[in-house]
Amino acid sequence: MKKFKKDREDGIEPTKSELAVLEYLWQHGPSTVRVVHDGLNEGKEATQYTTTLKLMQMMTDKGMLERDETNMKHVYRAVLEEGGTKGHLLSKFIDTMYQGSVESMMIALLGNERTSRDDLQKMKVLLADMEKKAK
Repeated sequence: MKKFKKDREDGIEPTKSELAVLEYLWQHGPSTVRVVHDGLNEGKEATQYTTTLKLMQMMTDKGMLERDETNMKHVYRAVLEEGGTKGHLLSKFIDTMYQGSVESMMIALLGNERTSRDDLQKMKVLLADMEKKAK
């Protein structure tokens, strides 16, 4: 088994399906294909098990996942780190959708009807903490 971590510097950008597998593994830890497949298909139109298996095999080939073959059931774990991957995707989103302007993104986010009072309060606390650390 390889003993390295991949993050946004490696330029690996997961597809929507690959990101769903990574999210599941980040939340639940190392898992078999069956467990990931069942978890991803809860409450959705189910995909075939072989589709999930092939996807996870391809992700392993790309270096996104690692497979532990010491037991009869192969257990997969995410190699890509959650923070680095999400940070890279967020930066790409900001660059693409808001021409690199975090300010424009935040204005759009705060003006969205899905932003609740609770969300705004949490953001105020976060901003206050950030201001204290910046001094």
